[in-house]
Amino acid sequence: MPLELKINPQNPEPAKINKVVEILKNGGIIVYPTDTIYGLGCDIFNKKAVAKIYQLKKREAQKPLSIICHDFKDIAQYALVQDYAFRLMKKVLPGPYTFVLKAKNTMPKIFLAKNKTVGVRIPNGLICLAIVKELGNPIISTSLNISGQAPFTNPAQLNKELKNKIDLIINAGTLPQEPSSVIDLSSPQPVVLRRGKGDLSLFPF
Repeated sequence: MPLELKINPQNPEPAKINKVVEILKNGGIIVYPTDTIYGLGCDIFNKKAVAKIYQLKKREAQKPLSIICHDFKDIAQYALVQDYAFRLMKKVLPGPYTFVLKAKNTMPKIFLAKNKTVGVRIPNGLICLAIVKELGNPIISTSLNISGQAPFTNPAQLNKELKNKIDLIINAGTLPQEPSSVIDLSSPQPVVLRRGKGDLSLFPF
């Protein structure tokens, strides 16, 4: 069974964050709360862990996964951000949005889309931001569910088989079943790929 932690969402305890990072560095899979739904994640540079997430979700290998970055400097290290994209993102981040950007060569290819793009998030959630800051690089961010099924709103909904394949659960109780809005900024004009949480009237569509 996985280790379960409760972390203060307003003031994440450093010792607990360090424990999460230790598990990630050892190739662990974690469940964690974001500002939208629960995420299933791992270190983006651990190929075995990334492959395990695809297996856990029963997700097709060609379907890309998103990442969580700590800040804009972090994003710029792994993705190409056009000037107009930066201005739009600056308005709403941290927040409940996933932005699709062209990936740089620093990004592992295992979870990229065929057109070499990646979904990038800076959530408005101190727990996941503290984790990626302490880890020193992004983590995978994908919904806690089997592909094609509704996301779990509480880790208690996980069956025993799935739970046994996860190394750590950060339990924040029940979260709303509303994912982030996904906006493609890899081209000259923004395109909404998924309407979710967040105010889309802020964007020039």
